Amino acid sequence: MLDIRFIQENRERLKLTANQKGLPDSIDELLEVDEQRRRQLADVERLRQERNRLSEQVSAQMRAGAREEAERTKTEAKRVGTMLADLEPQLEVLESRCKELMLYVPNVVSPDTPVGASDADNVELKRVGTPPVFDFEPLDHVAIGESLGLIDMQRGVKAAGSRNYYLLGAGLHLHRAVQQLAVDLLVRKGFTVMDVPMLVREDTLTSAGFFPGGREQTFELPADDKWLVGTSEASLVAYYAGEIVDMSQPIRLAAVSNCFRREIGSAGRDVRGLYRVHQFAKVEQVVLCQGDAEQSEQMLQEITRNAEELLALLELPYRVVAVCTGDMSQKNYKQYDIETWMPSRGSYGETHSSSNLHDFQARRAGIRYRDEDGKLRYCHTLNNTAVASPRILIPLLENHQREDGTVYIPPALRPYMYGMDAIGPGL
Repeated sequence: MLDIRFIQENRERLKLTANQKGLPDSIDELLEVDEQRRRQLADVERLRQERNRLSEQVSAQMRAGAREEAERTKTEAKRVGTMLADLEPQLEVLESRCKELMLYVPNVVSPDTPVGASDADNVELKRVGTPPVFDFEPLDHVAIGESLGLIDMQRGVKAAGSRNYYLLGAGLHLHRAVQQLAVDLLVRKGFTVMDVPMLVREDTLTSAGFFPGGREQTFELPADDKWLVGTSEASLVAYYAGEIVDMSQPIRLAAVSNCFRREIGSAGRDVRGLYRVHQFAKVEQVVLCQGDAEQSEQMLQEITRNAEELLALLELPYRVVAVCTGDMSQKNYKQYDIETWMPSRGSYGETHSSSNLHDFQARRAGIRYRDEDGKLRYCHTLNNTAVASPRILIPLLENHQREDGTVYIPPALRPYMYGMDAIGPGL
């Protein structure tokens, strides 16, 4: 959410941003309704003051024994009260509509965000590592997983429908190993790790900036008035919602959680395998820092490096891209994606995302701090996917497969894999 004065002063910039992000343009309507609201508020406040003045006048007249004058004043006060009874509900409607329209205003984007229509227009910033060249016919992760008894897609569909799966044996161990490796990495870097609610109220998702635009991607439990989170970011941000926090140092939070997404609009895309599934697990980073652009940029670089460090430990080739306007969500000011090489796709596939939201999210959630002068200010918030599984299993299995049918396990994972250095038949 943005400050209404900022919206008033940046009308054309925000209209352009909405267009670039492919979002509905509610700016003109919002400003028109806000103007009506402010006029109505001025009338209501004037009448309230008049009602109070007349009430005091009636009391003074009664004390002075001027009953006739008091009755006339009461009549005038009643007339003012009737006018207020008409205007106050109208003001409530205007205020409600303003709040609703404010939720659709996009965050501005950073000056270095590339302009583009889709992920095809994202700009590569760097590549790390070299994709493997196999001297045998490589398999995709589903074939590897089935041959080694790690993945069962058919029974996943039988139990839960499309985009569902079972992980078995070493497949489950690998799934949990990458998460624990990420947790240990973040703990060493000063993050407080949490187990968070996955079933939350609607206002939690609205405050974090996922609603109203993301409802179609979110599983709802109407009987309980709850929603399943698509990322623990929402729960982590809600932890400090409505509070004044100590910002002498950035607050670094992380969560390990299951996540759920409906994948509406992805029919026919990535149907085979583990790339786009309804249920998955993430280790998420969320950072709160002072409302300072330089500091939040530093934090964006830090959390992105954390994800890159994990990929280095997993010995996987990847690239970092600057996400363009058309591939960016409403709430993001600046975003990087990390894409890891996936041999079966013959390309890099997104495995991590880093975002800087400036104070957009904190305004919605009401997270503030006191600056050096004691003035209350909104925090900047950031988030990053430290690891998401089972998607990360795609590059792990495919890049590390060997001609004999086994899969190499990087040393960093072996302590979490019961000492195994490879996955294979009989291993």
